[in-house]
Amino acid sequence: MRERLDCAVLAAGQNDWVDTLVGAHAGGRLHLHAPPGARGGGVAAMLADPALSLGRYDACLVYMDGPGLAAWRVALAGARRPDAHLIAYAVDLRARAIHDLYGLGMADFVRPPFCAEALRARIERLLDGAAPPAPPAPILAEDDPCYGLASLRPTADEDALCATILRRSGAELEAYAVAAASRHASSRESFREAKGRIIERFERAYIHAALGRHRGNIAMAARAAQKHRRAFWALMRKHDIDPAPYRAEASPGAAPDG
Repeated sequence: MRERLDCAVLAAGQNDWVDTLVGAHAGGRLHLHAPPGARGGGVAAMLADPALSLGRYDACLVYMDGPGLAAWRVALAGARRPDAHLIAYAVDLRARAIHDLYGLGMADFVRPPFCAEALRARIERLLDGAAPPAPPAPILAEDDPCYGLASLRPTADEDALCATILRRSGAELEAYAVAAASRHASSRESFREAKGRIIERFERAYIHAALGRHRGNIAMAARAAQKHRRAFWALMRKHDIDPAPYRAEASPGAAPDG
């Protein structure tokens, strides 16, 4: 057991939370610090702080919640990772988001409420080279480049996301887009090819979901999507989507359009 561990605390817009943590914990064996770039700047600026890559800190505790998740994803995908281990303080994050963040460089996670002894033990584990606990079930394939290997195939979880796409929040869709973009960037596809593949999958999933919700009624589906009916028809033809199966599932009183 090390005599002292030093951990930086990064939290966009959570200065009060940072102030409550800065100082000595766990009988002086864990010291939490607010690096010079940890206040007032964006998340990308925090990660770029030279103090994080000079060996001063053993780990970085990163505050992550739903509203700030997208910004951290983008920053982690594009920034040079600090030398210190990144540990997320995960506030109400779903398992899918946690698994994707592992692929973007997070070494481990802790949950509220803050426990200095638990954080110290996790940092010790990382410094000793022990693997963190297995992450929860992924949204991407286990052999996805985001997690170090090389498949581009969709997974059951990805199919489930597409099947429920109309119920997803903007943050969830953005998180999926970032993860998918990182995955395709690790392949040999060009930017245009990768973008086209992601957009095609989104369009197909959205059209299927919209038709399912409106029982094959194209006019209602197009209106809900805020697209002209002709443009909606064009997307259906592009992806060879037939509304007939959704009409067949409609109740006897439904009146799908022609």
